[in-house]
Amino acid sequence: MNSNNVNKLRGMITFEDLQELVSQELIETVIVGFTDHYGRLAGKRYDAGMFVEDTISHGTHGCDYLLTTDMEMNPVPGFKFANWELGYGDFHLVPDPFTLRIASWLDKTALVLCDVKSEKTGDFIPIAPRSVLKKQLETLHSAGLGCYAASELEYYLFENSYRDAAAGGYANLNPAGWYLEDYQILQGTRTEPYTAAVRYHLKNSGVPVENSKGEWGLGQQELNVRYAEALEMADRHVVYKQCLKEVADQMGLSVTFMAKFASDRAGSSSHIHLSLWRDGRNAFAGDQEFGPVKCSDVFRWFLGGWIAHVPDCMVFYAPTVNSYKRFVDGSWAPTRLAWSYDNRTGGFRVVGRGESLRIECRIPGADCNPYLAFAASLASGLDGIANRIEPPARFDGDIYAAQHLPRVPYTLNEATSLFENSEFARKAFGNDVVDHYAHFYKTEQNSFNMAVTDWERRRYFERI
Repeated sequence: MNSNNVNKLRGMITFEDLQELVSQELIETVIVGFTDHYGRLAGKRYDAGMFVEDTISHGTHGCDYLLTTDMEMNPVPGFKFANWELGYGDFHLVPDPFTLRIASWLDKTALVLCDVKSEKTGDFIPIAPRSVLKKQLETLHSAGLGCYAASELEYYLFENSYRDAAAGGYANLNPAGWYLEDYQILQGTRTEPYTAAVRYHLKNSGVPVENSKGEWGLGQQELNVRYAEALEMADRHVVYKQCLKEVADQMGLSVTFMAKFASDRAGSSSHIHLSLWRDGRNAFAGDQEFGPVKCSDVFRWFLGGWIAHVPDCMVFYAPTVNSYKRFVDGSWAPTRLAWSYDNRTGGFRVVGRGESLRIECRIPGADCNPYLAFAASLASGLDGIANRIEPPARFDGDIYAAQHLPRVPYTLNEATSLFENSEFARKAFGNDVVDHYAHFYKTEQNSFNMAVTDWERRRYFERI
């Protein structure tokens, strides 16, 4: 290993490290991947020797239809970016060497994440999720600011394998627990063979782990990883989900990151913690008295913009039909656009003091694409700073009971309409991005509209 890399995370490797590992036959495969709209990792597996000799320098190609498909991998008509008339050509997958890591849970395997660029011009393809976030980070950096972020992912663990779950229509699954276990150590001990394995593999794959715990649902879990700069954190989020799914598959188990697995179960979130930094100091910290918070104008205006633009960007926090089933009063998922200090009933929970001061947005579900959710958060907050948007008055008490406060959108259909017709979204992300994703979310909604559900069969089969 190259010993000159100071403070390198365990599992993260340089190209020189990879060359050495390949020469020693300790790495034989390199996964070259990017995320689609759903946040799924797509790409290719390369012979490690081929990757070292060629791919790391020149990248590879992928079919551009991958940014126009639905969940079933059907090419969806109506996209301008790629379609049958244009012939579904290639885009260029360019490995980001700073994401190169050991995939500890796989045998002799490394993984690298890619930017998606045009084969013709070499420019970033603006609709690719990682490109959407990078655009917002460019704006942030041009203002002399940086961003640290963390995403808290929740998931359900089942004793059924993925194949058995699919064969049974995802019904009658056995959750890893049989009573509510939030923070309880006993049930955590029962699931430790799986959870210890994923903690081990994450920390050995460049995703430093803080802790794990039982959550409020039957078999629901949470595993928290260390915060990082926004792009790196989004990358960690992607590796996290891939690792947890594949380790579960290896152990004959299954996990789901659905926002709402069942109507009588708690939803699964991806709470976003975020703070802005300048010159090595937290730009949110300051001397202004803002209720219980001592903060700066940057904090106040960023919070104001983030709250104000939730309706414009809701699709990036809640991207599926299922996402909106999670927003139920009294369920630990937020339903109202309000902020408070250390109050879990609101959409925005301010926590920390001084250098630890940060904003937690509790709106995103575990089904979000992290690049898009982070991009929406930054775009909203930066607009707040640019236009000095004041946040609403702090709310103390049970925000669920405050029916007069504005609510998050009720459905994907409503959120898509707000996004498509938002002047802010078009200015922040560009017309191409808004039109592309609006079409994508409409397709998702239409697929659900034409589906016959179990609820309909139970309700109408005999009694209609």
